[in-house]
Amino acid sequence: MDDSAELLLDVKDVLEERKSRILVKSIGGCDGGGIRCDRETIAGSISQRACVYCGARVVLNPITDAVHLVHGPIGCASYTWDLRGSLTSDSNLFRNSFSTDLREKDVIFGGEKKLAAAIDEIIEGYTPRPKLIFVYATCVVGVIGDDIEAVCRQKEAQHGVRVIPVKSSGFVGAKPMGYKLACGALLELMGDAKQEQKPGVNILGDYNHGGEIWIIEGYLRKIGVNVVARITGDSSYEQLIKAPSATLNIVECSGSMAYLSQQMEKKFGIPSLKVRFIGYQDIKSSLVQIAEYIGGQELVDRALRLVEQEEARVEPIISEYRKKLAGKTAAVCVGGTYKAIAMIQLLKEFGVKTVLIGTQHGSVEDYRVINDFSVEGAVIINDTSPTEIEKYVREFKPDLFVGNVKERTLALKMGIPFVDFNHDRKYPMTTYEGMINFIRELDLTSNSPVWKWANTDPLV
Repeated sequence: MDDSAELLLDVKDVLEERKSRILVKSIGGCDGGGIRCDRETIAGSISQRACVYCGARVVLNPITDAVHLVHGPIGCASYTWDLRGSLTSDSNLFRNSFSTDLREKDVIFGGEKKLAAAIDEIIEGYTPRPKLIFVYATCVVGVIGDDIEAVCRQKEAQHGVRVIPVKSSGFVGAKPMGYKLACGALLELMGDAKQEQKPGVNILGDYNHGGEIWIIEGYLRKIGVNVVARITGDSSYEQLIKAPSATLNIVECSGSMAYLSQQMEKKFGIPSLKVRFIGYQDIKSSLVQIAEYIGGQELVDRALRLVEQEEARVEPIISEYRKKLAGKTAAVCVGGTYKAIAMIQLLKEFGVKTVLIGTQHGSVEDYRVINDFSVEGAVIINDTSPTEIEKYVREFKPDLFVGNVKERTLALKMGIPFVDFNHDRKYPMTTYEGMINFIRELDLTSNSPVWKWANTDPLV
């Protein structure tokens, strides 16, 4: 990191309009006024953000016994089919991809009849009968003006099955708007009536990658905390309609679930608590806070005993890998700031310095936290573009890159060891069990001998 401040102030390769969205720790941002965020993408910066429909489907698709019907061209359905790889403990209905497959003729004359026919076919053709159908509007549906709300109302009344429209045409905003629309659909499903509350939590914003939500549920069960609903990893219709009876919402991915938790507090009086199950510090803090809220000191004592037992179990394994990673540096590029904050903390626990942090979305407060947690001279980028990632990776030359599928090819082409922390992983990387998996993968990847032969500058 020597001379990094002078190096990083050289932003000549970044678009002029983008400079205010890049923050350098301790310098106060390239324009001296902190980071500019929570704004629309600047044209020409080749943002890595996904669309509104994608955001809505990310949130709702893990509801396992629901039908997810995409009203639009077939590509919208196929390119987002099972996009998160969430695991299920029961129904596999959500793994099917349904689409109205709109064609040129439908774009001219309208697709409402096709949508109505698709809903009829699904309800009458499946045994057992689906209890819940989400109908996603795509860009073309918004342009031609199909009234999907009217079709959904009519079919719901005709069949006695919940049919909920999600008006997720791409031009109504960016991916966070899709999150909000999905949360709106969940609120519609829950209804307005208050339910008798019993001590218990809803888990919001865990999508059950590699079975992570099952491990978290296990922790909560051991300390005596009941889980009412999972929203939405491994969730179901029956769970969701009971969600208003919980006494606390614990929120993992606040980016996708902030709106739902706020609205559930207004409608049902359920407070929320932000939690993270990534790394020693955050797991302990989260379990203790949950226990404190639900059951007082007795549950807190149980939580602390669980933490002590788990840390004693995994630390001998972690410490061996930590020795192999000591002194390494990392670039972290993920979608939401929740994950970025957790990742910086976790890598610090592993002895790895995060020198580059890229996210797609986040609030001023989120970036303030990232800045506080970051090492001196680290670069923080809002709404990252491949060009900017490449620029700072070349300058920092990190020992490893932790990111999403979108960054994988870029990192590998630049000869940087890459670890996927999102869609494609097949085992848990959060929780204590996940810490072992993650640090093992960091070691195997970054210390692999294959990198001795990698070309770290593909342009040469």
